[in-house]
Amino acid sequence: MSSTSTGEQALPDEAFGPPPADPPAYWQESCYFVAHRPDHPGDVLILNLTSQPTRDGFDCLQLSRIDGRLRFARFTRRYGGDPRTTAVGPARVDVLAPYRRIRLAVAEGEAPVGFDLTWTARTRPYLLPRGSMSVGDRLVWDQRHLFQSGWFDGWYSVDGEHRPVRRWWGQRDHSWGVRDHARVPLWMWLAVQLGDGMLGVWCWERPDGGRAYCAGCWAPAGDREPVPVTGFRHRLHWTGADGRPVGYGRAGAAVHGLAGRVDFDLADGRRIGVTGSGEWNARYGRRGGGQHHLAVVTDDGRRGTAIYEITGSDHHHFFPGGER
Repeated sequence: MSSTSTGEQALPDEAFGPPPADPPAYWQESCYFVAHRPDHPGDVLILNLTSQPTRDGFDCLQLSRIDGRLRFARFTRRYGGDPRTTAVGPARVDVLAPYRRIRLAVAEGEAPVGFDLTWTARTRPYLLPRGSMSVGDRLVWDQRHLFQSGWFDGWYSVDGEHRPVRRWWGQRDHSWGVRDHARVPLWMWLAVQLGDGMLGVWCWERPDGGRAYCAGCWAPAGDREPVPVTGFRHRLHWTGADGRPVGYGRAGAAVHGLAGRVDFDLADGRRIGVTGSGEWNARYGRRGGGQHHLAVVTDDGRRGTAIYEITGSDHHHFFPGGER
């Protein structure tokens, strides 16, 4: 077991591990991967595996945007007390070298998007401190979370057409604990990919915008230590087809994308402002919000692309009055 960059505690095993002896409701372990172009917004490939022992389920979600169209599939199998088998339906994930290389494969013809991709680390992993949130007297979130930026190489296929993936960048996450998605007021997850590194943050807020949790890092490309985020501010808004701000409504039908600014304060004293705009790459509809692929630029002129996830059930700015 390696130590984290913060020295807080050891990194988890790369494979799925056993749950607690008596896991609470909504306990889950999840591995998430997203690949996208480094030069401009375009196709996005997402694969997410989640074990849910309390309901004896192991799920795989494929959420990809190809040529502007969402391609979605869900595959399931019984958990059956087996967290180590990371194969669900036509999809599988194989750790080739812990925290260095991982292979993702989805069989052609058995899913909307087939692919064979190898993820190679471009930054060190970063383990976030544990966080929790309750709504009333109900625990809705209590998790640990790790993220790491990497390069993707290989191919994907749509409707029988093969397309190459050469040096795409993106993120992989590993999280475990309680997450009752439908009852969370708001969570925001950002993965900003720049040529010299990655900015990542996980932020949870209450309906009035009060912070329940916020943590993240600047992870420089290569093997240098990530730098913790000590402050985070967001000024983001949903946008319509004309690029102007719109409300989310019942299911986000009028929403085409996301735009605005975020600011990061780092433990070494730096401040980084990021402005961006982009469109959906995964809609959550009545579940609230979704993921967006943005072109971004920092205040000092560095350009990149990013995935921003904003989801929840009740937030004064994004889902006012429980609007969804």
